[in-house]
Amino acid sequence: MNVFGAYAPAQETQWTISGMVTDATTGQPLSGVVVTSDIPSDSTVTDALGKYTFRTEKNRSTLTFRLPGFMSRTVNIRNRTTINVALQPASPVLMEAADPAYFKSISNRSRQTMGATRQSFLQIVPAASYGSDWMGEEFNTEGYRTIHENEFSAVKNHPLSTFSIDVDAASYSNVRRFINQGRKPPKDAVRIEEMINYFDYAYPQPSGHRPFSINTELSSCPWNENHLLLHIGLQGREISVDNLPPSNLVFLIDVSGSMQPANKLPLLKSAFKMLVQKLRPSDYVSIVVYAGAAGLVLPPTSGNEKETIVQALDRLTAGGSTAGGAGLRLAYETAATHFKKGGNNRIILATDGDFNVGPSSNAEMERLIETEREKGIFITVLGFGMGNYKDDKMETIADKGNGNYAYIDNLQEARKVLINEFGGTLFTIAKDVKIQVEFNPANVQAYRLIGYENRKLKSEDFNNDQKDAGELGAGHTVTALYEIIPAGVKSEFVQPVDELKYQVNVPVRRSDNSDDLLTLKLRYKEPDGSKSKLITSVVRNKAIAPEKTSENFRWSAAVAEFGMLLRESPFKGTTNTQSILNLAKGARGTDPFGYRSEFIRLVESSEYLASR
Repeated sequence: MNVFGAYAPAQETQWTISGMVTDATTGQPLSGVVVTSDIPSDSTVTDALGKYTFRTEKNRSTLTFRLPGFMSRTVNIRNRTTINVALQPASPVLMEAADPAYFKSISNRSRQTMGATRQSFLQIVPAASYGSDWMGEEFNTEGYRTIHENEFSAVKNHPLSTFSIDVDAASYSNVRRFINQGRKPPKDAVRIEEMINYFDYAYPQPSGHRPFSINTELSSCPWNENHLLLHIGLQGREISVDNLPPSNLVFLIDVSGSMQPANKLPLLKSAFKMLVQKLRPSDYVSIVVYAGAAGLVLPPTSGNEKETIVQALDRLTAGGSTAGGAGLRLAYETAATHFKKGGNNRIILATDGDFNVGPSSNAEMERLIETEREKGIFITVLGFGMGNYKDDKMETIADKGNGNYAYIDNLQEARKVLINEFGGTLFTIAKDVKIQVEFNPANVQAYRLIGYENRKLKSEDFNNDQKDAGELGAGHTVTALYEIIPAGVKSEFVQPVDELKYQVNVPVRRSDNSDDLLTLKLRYKEPDGSKSKLITSVVRNKAIAPEKTSENFRWSAAVAEFGMLLRESPFKGTTNTQSILNLAKGARGTDPFGYRSEFIRLVESSEYLASR
C-alpha cells in the first residue's frame, strides 16, 4: 500500500492542464468548446483563441471536448499538463466511421420517421450532432427580415439622413455560426451595422453630464479611392457594477419542444447560470417559462440566493408547443407587479423565436410590446439554435421593446454578452437615441449610410419625441459609417435628373460655412425621461491620410467591407478578401478577448464557403 500517496498534502492533488482546440480540417482555433473531466460538473470552455485552462484533481484520467457541429473527443490525461486537441466536423460519414452500428441504428429509425414532424426527428437525432443542414433545406425554416440595401442619395434632393442607433450584435455571431459550419450566410442574415457594432471601440469617455461622447473621423474610402468614408462613434458612460441601480429581472425562457438540442435549452441554462453569479443581494430574479402554456416557476428571488435560482434553472426541460404570446404577457405582468422605481426593470427573453401558438405574427407582437414598454420595462432578447431560428421575430421584439438583441452560439458568446458586457446589455443610460446628418451640398454630391436599413427614420421623426428609437447601455459603443461622394466627382452611382417644371432649381452657392462637410445632430432621452435633449456637432471638410487614421477607423471599414462581400453588395467596389485582411491585420490592436483575431480567421475561411 502506498501510504505516502494516501496521505499526500492536499495541494499536490491539484492538476492544471492547458492547451488549444482546433478544427481538424482547417486548423483554425475553435471557441466555445466545452471541456469536462471524468466528473461532468468539472468543466471549462475555450476562449475566442481556442485556448483553455482546466484545473482538476490529479486522479482524473480523461478530458472530453464537445462543440455542436463537431465530433466529441475524449483523451487520456496521462500526467500531461499540455493537451492540444483537433476536433473533426460532425457529418453522417464521420459519425458512421466513429460508431457504424450506432449510427446505422439511428439512421434506420430516422428513415422510419421522415414522414413525421420535424420535431419528432429532432428528438431522435439532436441537431447539435450533425449541424442543421444535414437533413436538407426542407427542414430549414429560419426566418430573416428582407434587407433592401441603402443606395446613394443626392444631397441636392435629400440633404438629411436620419436613423436610430443600433447596439444589437446578433447578426455577427449568427454569421459566424454559418461560416464555422462551412456555409455562406443568407444575405438577409448579414446586417452590416450589427457586424460593426459587435466590436468594442473604446472611444473616449464622455465629459460633463452627457451620457455619451461623440467621435468623428474622415478619410478616403478603402474600397473606392474617389470617395470619402465618415466614421461616427458614440461611447456610453461606463458605470461600475457597485453603482448600477438594483435590478428587477424576469427570465422569460422558451421550454417548447424545439428547444431540446444541446445548442438551445442546455446552452441557455449554462448562460443564465453565468449571469446569476453576477447578481447582487439587491437584484431580484423571477423565472417565467412557456411551452404549451406559460407559467411562473420562480417568484422574485434575491441575488444572494444563487443556489435557489440555479436549481430552478436545472429543473427546466423542453417539450410541447410554443405559447410565446402568453409567455410575454405573463413576463410583463410579473415585471410590473414587482417594479423597482429608479431601478433596472427588464425582461430577458431566451428563445429560438419559433412562436407558433397564440399571438405569433410580427404585427401582433409589436402591438403587445409597444403597449407594455411605456411602463418602463425594457427587454433583452437572446437567440439560440439553428434550423428553425426566427431572427426576424426576435429583432422585432427587441426593436419595439426598448431593448437589445444578441445571438448565443456558444458559451464564449454567452460570457461576452452577459459577463464582459454586463452593464451595456442590461443597464440603459440613454433611450430613443436618434442621429440626423445634414450634408453641405457645396462639398457633398451624394452619400450612403452603410447598414441601418431597418433603423432608418423620416426627417420629421428626429424632432418627434413620440417616435421610438434605439437605446444605449452603460459602456456600450455605437459606430456608423457613411460613404460620401464629394462634389464634382463623377460616379456611376449618381444619375442625372431632369430639371423640375414647377419648382425653381436653386444653384449651390458657397457660403461662410464652405468648410463644413456636414452637421451632425443627436437626440436622446434619459432612461426615465419623456423629453429629448439635443447635441450638435460640425464635421469639417478635412480628410486625413489613410495611414494616419485610427485603428477604430480601419477596423470598422474592414468589417463593413466583409459585410458587403458576404451580401455581394453592388457598392463593394474593389473589396476582396485580401484587402479586408490587410486592413484588419493592421488594426487588430490589443484585442484582450481575441474577438478581432477571430474575425480575421473568419475572413480567411470565407473564400471557401459553399452557397446555401
